[in-house]
Amino acid sequence: MTSNPYPLGLRLDGRRVVVVGGGAVATRRVPALLDAGADVLLVAPELTPALRARVDAGRLHWVPRRFAPEDLDGAWLVQVAIDDPIAAASVSAVAAERRIFCVRADDRTAATAWTPAVTRHGPVTVAVFGGGDPRRAMTVRDAIRDLLAVRLAADGSTPAQSRPHAPTAATPGVTGRAAGRVALVGAGPGDPELITVRGWRLLTEADVVVADRLVPGLLLDELRPDVELVDASKIPYGPSRAQEEINQILVDRALAGAVVVRLKGGDPYVFGRGGEELLACAEAGVPVTVVPGVTSSIAAPSAAGIPVTHRGVAHEFTVVSGHLAPDSPASLVRWDALAGLRGTLVILMGLKNLAAITATLIAHGRSPQTPAAVVQEATTGTQRVLRSTLGEVAADLLAADLRPPAVVVVGDVVGALDG
Repeated sequence: MTSNPYPLGLRLDGRRVVVVGGGAVATRRVPALLDAGADVLLVAPELTPALRARVDAGRLHWVPRRFAPEDLDGAWLVQVAIDDPIAAASVSAVAAERRIFCVRADDRTAATAWTPAVTRHGPVTVAVFGGGDPRRAMTVRDAIRDLLAVRLAADGSTPAQSRPHAPTAATPGVTGRAAGRVALVGAGPGDPELITVRGWRLLTEADVVVADRLVPGLLLDELRPDVELVDASKIPYGPSRAQEEINQILVDRALAGAVVVRLKGGDPYVFGRGGEELLACAEAGVPVTVVPGVTSSIAAPSAAGIPVTHRGVAHEFTVVSGHLAPDSPASLVRWDALAGLRGTLVILMGLKNLAAITATLIAHGRSPQTPAAVVQEATTGTQRVLRSTLGEVAADLLAADLRPPAVVVVGDVVGALDG
């Protein structure tokens, strides 16, 4: 008879954790290790785009090769995130020799440590072991999460009893067909607790999750072990998966009978190309549910103490994409018109072209002394805020080494709550 595991909370802040493998399993597990403050060493010949983005941002270290025994020097924990049983066994053998606990994604019975089903509610973290049965652990975990987040409705019912059902859009004639479905879910600006209740519930029902780079990594850590995770990361100016391919993945998986969640940072319809994905699914006869998300265009300024509107300061705000330079023939933004507005201007995806954008706004009449701010990785533990002016913000941005994802705010609201 197998002994029950001994429950323990590991304090990994600043301690080396080695992750072997750079695929979907590592993509799901690494965010929780980083959230715990671990010094993560990733050993793998190749990485998913989402993991590569974390490497480029300096969040973890990457050794681009196969595992070697010396990789465990100084390690407190090792996570084997590969599906090759021979290679996995060789890693766990080295870990056993050095008395380092080892998690095995390929074989729980051969591991010396298990990753539990986890739910987080503010400062409370609940970890559930299901006696080796992941589905049992997830079921209990979900019930506990409902209890932690319970909100009594007017009739005394819980969210599970009274949650709303979002409308679907599908091709006529397919209602009731025995096929899968797609949900376009906005995951919010970065904090995993900012996803909507409806969005989280759909994640718990998903067979397939197609995730962008900007989704909160801890949400992926809470998926069932059997969920297929498709990394659809679109790293700015780096490797990306064509939108047409993403559309086809959604359609193919749904037509095969799967419940598919397209998990997107922010809101699906705010520069998220959610409309294109809905149209592709509808054309194929796949029902689609759209779950709005908290958009970073409002959340990022708010997290930095900046209201996008304020009485006597700004009566309107405008959200634009800055991924194209103002002089690009493909740009649909009237920067000259925006320069004449008195309200707040929020620019998404605009860091690369910020110097050209600010110069254009100033050339068309916006004062270079207009307050400006940049909010990097809003609502997360790595949030950074830069306050400047329209005339200086592009140079200050480079000096501060701020990187995407970041939101730029221009207007007097930047200082509205100061003092």
